Amino acid sequence: MSLAKPWRDLDRSTVGGAPSRYGVYELGDADGDAVGFGTGVLRDELKEALAYGDADRVRWELADSTEHAERLLAEHVEE
Repeated sequence: MSLAKPWRDLDRSTVGGAPSRYGVYELGDADGDAVGFGTGVLRDELKEALAYGDADRVRWELADSTEHAERLLAEHVEE
């Protein structure tokens, strides 16, 4: 899976600017290799990823609901 979005540094500025909306997100290491994926309210999920040091970069796609985010994740996982 890879979201067709540019990587952003996973830092306080990015997390603070992330929307409080449902979405699917991809976490990456410093080289841009994917290290994890998930769904949820983006700002909340990214706060947690930043706090735990799970990744260096992030990219996301917005969704209309939890169900929509889960469908988006499933679509990308199938690729």
